[in-house]
Amino acid sequence: MTGAAQSKQVLGTRLRELRKSARLSGRELGNAAGWHWSKVSRIETGKQSPSEADLEDWCRICGAELVLPDLIASLRNARAQWAEWKRVAAGGHAHRQRRGVKLDTDAHAVRIYSSVIVSGLLQTESYARAVLSTCIGFLGTYDDLEEAVNARMTRGSALRTGRTKFSVLLHEPVLYTCVGDEEVRKAQLQHLLDTGFGNPRLVLGIVPMRFQFVYTTTSFALYDARLALVETLSAELSITTPSELLYYEKAWEGLRRQAAYGDEARAMIIQAGRATEP
Repeated sequence: MTGAAQSKQVLGTRLRELRKSARLSGRELGNAAGWHWSKVSRIETGKQSPSEADLEDWCRICGAELVLPDLIASLRNARAQWAEWKRVAAGGHAHRQRRGVKLDTDAHAVRIYSSVIVSGLLQTESYARAVLSTCIGFLGTYDDLEEAVNARMTRGSALRTGRTKFSVLLHEPVLYTCVGDEEVRKAQLQHLLDTGFGNPRLVLGIVPMRFQFVYTTTSFALYDARLALVETLSAELSITTPSELLYYEKAWEGLRRQAAYGDEARAMIIQAGRATEP
């Protein structure tokens, strides 16, 4: 089942719960809305996507107008949240990197949790080239490596100018992940030491390897309180539904509280730099 199909199914389940809470059968709800009864069944099982007008009718009939904004956000998520990496990168990875720059500059606050690699915001050119070349090779997408690297480097300029405040949490194993070769990795760690501290636009934290489990969490970025971008192996998930965003806020808070900052974080980066490739 695709992510989009799962989203429609979740939305249908929520609508079925509203109908049952209102003590209505599917046929009764369909009659009240002027629909064939089978439409109610198709929506509830995720086989048919409702329109926003359908949601308005559903909530009105069930006396649940207060949840309408959240349902509409869920519907829009189901339509747009899953963008396959190949489609995102169809015009080249540089396009996707420039999109990231715009998201950064449009936000007042950006919070990033990176569980696998150093965030693009803080990458060196050689580290970014190694990451992007691996992505292009893995996905078999259009090769615009140099343009994509240049676009990713542009993202780092937001740490020097602009209004956006950044908070970045790196999971400690990220410091040991071999990207490119050992020279690339160690240069990246030195870059973190040189640029990750003393900048009023940036708070850098390291989530220790032995942290207390928060929840199943992959890399994600929060843009103000309106959008979460989540990277999976095959897709980029855009979360805008308020009730779902709350989960990412909770995950962020749980990770933020356990992270090391300042001298303690610097010491962890220095220790990783002393480690040698096995």
